[in-house]
Amino acid sequence: MATFDIAMPLALLLVITVALFLYKRSEKRLKASVEKEEFQTRDKLMIIGVAIIVFSTMALTSFYNPGNMFGNIVLSIFLGSYTMLLFTISYLFSDIKKRRVQLFSIGFGIISLILGICSLLEVLQDSVTLFRVAAFLGLTIICFAIAIYAHVRKTGEKRANWYLAIQPSALFLLIFLFFNVLHFEGTLNIWFPALMNIFGATFAVLIILYLSSLFNWKTVGIFAAMLTLLDIILVFSGPMVAAAETFTGLGLPALIYLPNVPLIPIDSMSINILGFAARGLGLGDFFFAGILAIQMFNKFGKKYAYAAIISMVVSFGIWEIFLPDICAFFGIAGFPATVCIITGWIPIAVIATIMYRKQKTCNPPIPLQTEPSDVSL
Repeated sequence: MATFDIAMPLALLLVITVALFLYKRSEKRLKASVEKEEFQTRDKLMIIGVAIIVFSTMALTSFYNPGNMFGNIVLSIFLGSYTMLLFTISYLFSDIKKRRVQLFSIGFGIISLILGICSLLEVLQDSVTLFRVAAFLGLTIICFAIAIYAHVRKTGEKRANWYLAIQPSALFLLIFLFFNVLHFEGTLNIWFPALMNIFGATFAVLIILYLSSLFNWKTVGIFAAMLTLLDIILVFSGPMVAAAETFTGLGLPALIYLPNVPLIPIDSMSINILGFAARGLGLGDFFFAGILAIQMFNKFGKKYAYAAIISMVVSFGIWEIFLPDICAFFGIAGFPATVCIITGWIPIAVIATIMYRKQKTCNPPIPLQTEPSDVSL
């Protein structure tokens, strides 16, 4: 039965738009950090190949060996990757005036203090409540101490501050550990889906920003074709769905789950949000759409980039309406979202390429004029 949904397409639209907005304002700094030397096309293709191999290996392993040991390994890898990504991006933009360093540190301290106080609520109490409160209060003290240190430190107006960059990573780790991994007996689960979605959307934007400079117009087409083909194979053969279930079971913010809007009541045995049907979309799919949009911006400009975003979102929404029927027909538990996205991107990319070539044909470059040399007869 076909079902209409507006929540996930809007989330896709929001994440890609925010990523493109931030990319336009941070492009030079991000490229300077990622591309300390110019990558050749061959090098970029090798990086893409390695990423695809790692991604496939993780998906296949989670499908054939979903034991606790593997879960712990995956948890460690992803936590390390998320933490380093948060620290790296934060550090790149930490060269701000000390007044802002103080404001950000106080802000993180207040958030940590609120989480520590909320941990005392009865619905969140369990056997590790005291450790949870102590951890958040400890981070609060550290954040306030950093704010004081930034005020009294005699330095220039702007410089990179590792002590500012480490605060987002520390806050994420404490929230994940104490509200997901070590949350045993509390009657209220605030990690899924609220906090998980917030961090998932944040990481989706950061991944798009940080890795966007690895691609250009020549390599993005190869990347799109290879990833779509790989996604189709892994989804139809089963590993990708198993990987998604593994990540969800671990509480990793590798997917974003939103209730289907309009709301659909569902059996509590299925993944649901407050008893209503939920739809999930992986961060890799957000990254895929974001990279396509940014390369459209780099090649053809803002107008075609936003046209591509709208087209991808509309295409995704249309596909999503018929996904239950498609999945039932093929007997699969999920559908490759890259197909839903790329079918919206291709028409705009083709139109933009045709218009670009037509414009170059109609307006050929004017050759440089040189003064004729004097010739003595």
